[in-house]
Amino acid sequence: MVKETPKESAFEGERIAKAIARAGLCSRRDAERLIGEGRVKLNGKVLRSPAVNVKPSDDVRIDGQPLPQKEESRLWRYHKPAGLVTSHKDPEGRRTVFDALREQLPRVISIGRLDINTEGLLLLTNDGELARLLELPATGWVRRYRVRAYGKPDPAALAKLAAGLTIEGIHYGPIEATLDKAQGDNAWLNIAIREGKNREVKKICEHLGLTVNRLIRIAFGPFQLGDLERGGISEVPAKVLAEQLGRKVTVPERGPKHRRDKAEQRQKPERKTRA
Repeated sequence: MVKETPKESAFEGERIAKAIARAGLCSRRDAERLIGEGRVKLNGKVLRSPAVNVKPSDDVRIDGQPLPQKEESRLWRYHKPAGLVTSHKDPEGRRTVFDALREQLPRVISIGRLDINTEGLLLLTNDGELARLLELPATGWVRRYRVRAYGKPDPAALAKLAAGLTIEGIHYGPIEATLDKAQGDNAWLNIAIREGKNREVKKICEHLGLTVNRLIRIAFGPFQLGDLERGGISEVPAKVLAEQLGRKVTVPERGPKHRRDKAEQRQKPERKTRA
């Protein structure tokens, strides 16, 4: 049951998929899929279309369970190791990011994805609408990577990427790419993109005759991987999140239960990550 409160009155009349996403259950796109599968009821009636607005007083249920109350927006930095799938369920039975974090975090979703062999910074949130906002190309946040690739990069070809390029009919916007250092038959590159299209960095390198053998995301917008150890998780303070988003985020009450939960989730001391 979604109860009307003064704090939530601003959400009156919003699309149902958006309301579900705000509750932290899934993204808006996944909410629309649930509606299409007939798994969502509004005031006792099965919905067949997401083109419906709901008020805080409406009764929204998914698989018979009431929509949870909207929690305060929270964001975590996670140092994803290679070998984990960024998915809640993997049809091939591979271990997922959410399997690894199930005992440490509440129900969260990822902001974008990293391929199974890609390491580094993955942002996680309990707010599906926040996830959608931050992963949209229109948001314009730069994704920065450290890339180890087999081959000999041409500095001139890297410089031309600033104008963007088209590969097999897919256009990629401006790309920042610089050569850091060469190590035998491999080279380390620094690459920054804004769109985050599927396998974008690997496809760009392949286009340049390079084969990526290690890929580490080190930043997503203003959020940095920093010294977060492999497999480590760290919550972004609510004040910092509010400053970066340019909007108000209420800091949740810090009571005894919160302190106990934080103690249970505390990780090992962070250490410098080797690239």
